[in-house]
Amino acid sequence: MTVTTMPESAPGEVTTADAPATTERPPQLPPAQSEALRRTSPLRRTDILALIGSAIAALAVTTLFFSLLTPFDGVIGYVVVAYVLFLAFYALLVSYDESGPAVRDRLSTVVMHSAAIVVLTALVSVVAFTFWRGREPMTHWNFYTQDLRAAGPLEGLEVGGVLHGMAGTLIMIAIAIVITVPLGLVCAVFLSEFPGRYSRFVRTIVEAMTALPSIVAGLFIYATVVVTLGLGFSGFAAALALSVMMLPIVIRAADVVLRLVPGTLKEASYGLGAGHWRTVWHVTLPTARSGLTTSVILGTARGIGETSPVLLTAGMTTHLNLNPLEGPMVSLPLLTFDLVRSPEPAYISRGFGAAALLMIIVLALFVAARIVGGRGPGQLTRRQQRRRMAASRREAGRYADRDRRHALPTGPGENSIDGLPESGAGEPGGSR
Repeated sequence: MTVTTMPESAPGEVTTADAPATTERPPQLPPAQSEALRRTSPLRRTDILALIGSAIAALAVTTLFFSLLTPFDGVIGYVVVAYVLFLAFYALLVSYDESGPAVRDRLSTVVMHSAAIVVLTALVSVVAFTFWRGREPMTHWNFYTQDLRAAGPLEGLEVGGVLHGMAGTLIMIAIAIVITVPLGLVCAVFLSEFPGRYSRFVRTIVEAMTALPSIVAGLFIYATVVVTLGLGFSGFAAALALSVMMLPIVIRAADVVLRLVPGTLKEASYGLGAGHWRTVWHVTLPTARSGLTTSVILGTARGIGETSPVLLTAGMTTHLNLNPLEGPMVSLPLLTFDLVRSPEPAYISRGFGAAALLMIIVLALFVAARIVGGRGPGQLTRRQQRRRMAASRREAGRYADRDRRHALPTGPGENSIDGLPESGAGEPGGSR
């Protein structure tokens, strides 16, 4: 065994052994393969292909059934059979890639989307059909500025309009809103803030009144106001009948909204020393402002489209009447009902035009209600923001004046804050 000896080094000489060891670069590892990104979108390419393939297969099989194999006929039957086959084919295609729960989930999703499409299609069809049938009278300016007193059965669309119907609708619904909104909101606050046996009884009555037929409300006002009190046919009587229909809707919707206000907000108000009614006025109602606006909108939508209560309490007229306390008054729904029953094409066109105009008025009222009351808690309008800024400037100026006044040099024996004698001046033992 050979032993290798290192040569002795002279003093002060640096040898190779004493030199710092050099670090070797570690071997490079192969680059890791990048992971494939996962798609988090709920809609995948396979889902789209499955929908398209199922639709094509359902249409093909249904056409084969209705043309060659079966004696079936009719558009409704064709659509129903095609939709059932579409669901069956879609479930079959999805089952190749997914498990049972996933197949049921995809199938229920398709059914829900189909129902939404059907409802939206029905709504668009009704609105489009109404506007299309009423397009001719709506292009004439006299349709908005005249009533039907001079429009005979054979008169064209250049004579007569629905001004009396528009005025009657706005007057009736305005009176009904003035009556309904305060009563409805106060009753909803009572139901949500004062729970008890009596509030449960009132809530039961309100829920029962939501299913009250409109003809019953009209008969009630007709018997009590028109006949018993002798007021006669008038817009005010019709507004009372509409209030009976709107009130339970507003109360029930507002009650649900007020009960959704977090209890922690009320507890914080009570903890700061506020009373019950101050908490309701400054905390509960502003927090639920948007929901309360929705409740008013729902009640207005229920009342503005009623026909039978107006017919029983306001009568029918072709003249413009702006006095709700005297004389018959007509609304746009009642006017539409009366005009479309006529065999004359001009009257039918005016009826559809009145219905289209009613939808425009309802949309305008809804937009106005959303603008006025649709803001959330703490959101200020531009006018309120300007008032807050002006108040802040006044407060800042007042503080600046006070600071300047306090910064003025003071005489001997005066306090620099409020001009009073210093605490130690003139008192024995005051300076320590």
